[in-house]
Amino acid sequence: MKNSVTKTVGILTSGGDAPGLNAAIRGIARTAMDEYGMKVIGIHNGYRGLIDGEYEELKPFDITGILTRGGTILGTSREKPFKDPEKDPKTGRTPVESIKRTYKKLGLDALVVLGGNGTNTTGYLLSQEGLNIIGLPKTIDNDLVGTDVTFGFHTAVAVATEAIDRLHTTAHSHNRIMVIEVMGHKAGWLGLYAGIAGGGDVILIPEIPYDVDIIGQHLTERQKQGKSFSIVVVAEGAKSIEEAQLDKKELKRRRAEMTGSIGYRVARELERATGLVSRVTVLGYLQRGGTPEPYDRVLATRFGVEAAHMLARGEFGKMVAIKNECITAVPLEEISGKIKKVPLSHELILAGRAVGTCFGDR
Repeated sequence: MKNSVTKTVGILTSGGDAPGLNAAIRGIARTAMDEYGMKVIGIHNGYRGLIDGEYEELKPFDITGILTRGGTILGTSREKPFKDPEKDPKTGRTPVESIKRTYKKLGLDALVVLGGNGTNTTGYLLSQEGLNIIGLPKTIDNDLVGTDVTFGFHTAVAVATEAIDRLHTTAHSHNRIMVIEVMGHKAGWLGLYAGIAGGGDVILIPEIPYDVDIIGQHLTERQKQGKSFSIVVVAEGAKSIEEAQLDKKELKRRRAEMTGSIGYRVARELERATGLVSRVTVLGYLQRGGTPEPYDRVLATRFGVEAAHMLARGEFGKMVAIKNECITAVPLEEISGKIKKVPLSHELILAGRAVGTCFGDR
């Protein structure tokens, strides 16, 4: 058994669940226990568990058979401890003070946080408070800077693509426009990849504001060519050219007043523009659930193993990442509060345009 700087480590999963979380937990815990003899504490329900003191020591049996399981055995929450600095009337402590108290009470030498932008940003802020933090990049949105890909993304792409494939058959049978809304938050990675893989005729992503008249012309032209149906893939963060000119506050207000989600609005707009019948499918949480694809199992395992090695070396304040197929690490400071958006020059956008996909802008 190798020497290790870290003797006791905590693990938590925070934010939305994603396929591969259990594989990552397994990679961290098995390596930490078997290679370095560390004590591993599982924190329940994300940062909320650190605030409330909800945890358990993980034993080898607890991580047996979890590689292929979706979700997270530790539970999760969207707790943002730095957002509300008010003291809890019951404890007399702020959320951050409670986290630091639990960290000290458990005798943690370090904490590994598995999550997306919010989770790793909170991890960075906690590192500024003196805690030893290592982050892992989990999100189906693939919008974390510093890493080429996040675990959970490829499984979500596979789920969304299969849904698009199935909708192709019913669209063909009924001669309709089928609008499929996918997740992705403020980035278009999921919509772009699933749209290209599923043969979307139109793909709308946040990075390319759309003009409904341009989309209408594209769909009308398809009909003239004898193509009786069309598939429109809409990322949840897609916005029109008009919306792209609004400030954040005004855009949020308008979205709150909107009837239904963006997919339904696009369907209504296209019916008015083309006279064709439109139907909507919102994939929602289906994209986050189920068994992780082999790619995500492998990637999450690689991330988890590297996190354990970093714990042993005392390499804190970083997020494990993958660049050019090589596992590496980037400072949490460099990713905190940032979103990785799809560049307009991305090869998949260019490829899509080359095969006739409309992105709503020309």
